[in-house]
Amino acid sequence: MRLEGKTALITGSARGIGLAFASAYLAEGAEVAIADINLAAAMAAADSLGPKAHAIQLDVTQQESIDAAFAEALQKMGKLDILINNAALFSAAPIAEITRADHDRLFAVNVAGTLFCTQAAARHMIPRGQGTIINMASQAGRRGEGLVAVYCATKAAVISLTQSAGLDLIRHGINVNAIAPGVVDGEHWDGVDAFFAKYEGKAPGQKKKEVGAAVPFGRMGTAEDLAGMAVFLATNEAKYIVAQCFGVDGGNWMA
Repeated sequence: MRLEGKTALITGSARGIGLAFASAYLAEGAEVAIADINLAAAMAAADSLGPKAHAIQLDVTQQESIDAAFAEALQKMGKLDILINNAALFSAAPIAEITRADHDRLFAVNVAGTLFCTQAAARHMIPRGQGTIINMASQAGRRGEGLVAVYCATKAAVISLTQSAGLDLIRHGINVNAIAPGVVDGEHWDGVDAFFAKYEGKAPGQKKKEVGAAVPFGRMGTAEDLAGMAVFLATNEAKYIVAQCFGVDGGNWMA
């Protein structure tokens, strides 16, 4: 019960990694806002998690939606102790085929969404003199990949934003850090695998098998593999950790 009495808003948490974080937080005693662009999915997730989970609609690309979602979370939970910026999109294409629309879409969600949700949380946390913000980066933010330029760039920006926000907000007692997963199994990997099947001429499922085998730990990660770090960073045990990005990737990247 390391998070007993704390409240959290997790973006993009109706499924996948965000849902695993919500489940872990609830198990540790927290109250959680399941914030997702898909309200029906958020409601289903909240119903499955119990009375301390609240479904909230949130489109991180729209400022009006951000303002309304945070106001609703505060109305339902009374305060906000923790924000996890988890909502993100993936895309892949060779440099010669990247479209401006695809670029703008990924930056709007992965970077601007992270920034302006951080801002919304900070405006509530600053007067209270405390808070925790956890951003979801990626090993892709630490190095380039030939077919994944835009996604890599967005996650590099998330790491940089974590550093800047962390240095700015710690004077208000707000800790900002990031988690950089490696390859994480889940339904989203069907889409990732399809991109590589298209551009690398691989059979469906081949890329997924290859990247899993290449992880030093011996397999792809799971959403549950990341939950321990997400819990730890929200506890008082992590109070002296500021503006850092932690790789939870089975040994793929050594920082």
